[in-house]
Amino acid sequence: MIYVGGKVKMANVLDELLERGYIKQFTHEDETRELLEKEKITFYIGFDPTADSLHVGHFIAMMFMAHMQKAGHRPIALLGGGTAMVGDPSGKTDMRSMLTKEQIEHNVSCIKKQMERFIDFSDDKAILVNNADWLLNLNYVDFLRDVGVHFSVNRMLSAECFKQRLEKGLSFLEFNYMLMQSYDFLMLNRKYDCKIELGGDDQWSNILGGIDLERGCPLRSVRSGIPQGVSSLFGRLNPHCVQEVRNGNLSHLSNVHQSSMIFNPTPYWV
Repeated sequence: MIYVGGKVKMANVLDELLERGYIKQFTHEDETRELLEKEKITFYIGFDPTADSLHVGHFIAMMFMAHMQKAGHRPIALLGGGTAMVGDPSGKTDMRSMLTKEQIEHNVSCIKKQMERFIDFSDDKAILVNNADWLLNLNYVDFLRDVGVHFSVNRMLSAECFKQRLEKGLSFLEFNYMLMQSYDFLMLNRKYDCKIELGGDDQWSNILGGIDLERGCPLRSVRSGIPQGVSSLFGRLNPHCVQEVRNGNLSHLSNVHQSSMIFNPTPYWV
């Protein structure tokens, strides 16, 4: 709380997040501040289940979510059971190892249990969703016509997540990832009135793609099963607060997992 003119005024959670160094950049900083001051909003962060444990980079994202939740905002933790079938090329010099559906489902189950230790999902205070629920049953031709038409290949190739891979090779499979993550934002906005997407700095291009898609996509309820609705969408970026130099790039400490079954925490903290 802060005092203005002798009156108590609730501090904006944005100020605390900025003070703690959680935020690197916004798509719309002034609009985001105003939005968080006047209403309690729903926001989301995505987690691809590429392992059966979250890692330290994910912990930063969950602490961000916890601060927002304590301020009265509702987080959506999105598990990428669908996007993990493709693999995010961001921050990677080579294509990710392909996981089976069974491996992904196992990882999703494990990660759900870990998230419940940090985020309060009771009484609709937070939502846990899996994008496999809407991605895996999409009709590919309809998806290209409804979603793909809104993406410029020229602009996509200028995105940092793709530029880093062009020399060594980028598969068409991975090239679809931006469309899939953007579609996630569209679905969450229309189903849960989700207004803000948060992510690490390697997700900036994907966040922008989701905002642009929602503003221009003519998707109808006949195909999506969700009534059309337009809300103000904003993107916000939290930096990789814990980083290492790996293969010439800065990335999450993705080998430092939160599960003691995978990573021994004693030498890490010592």
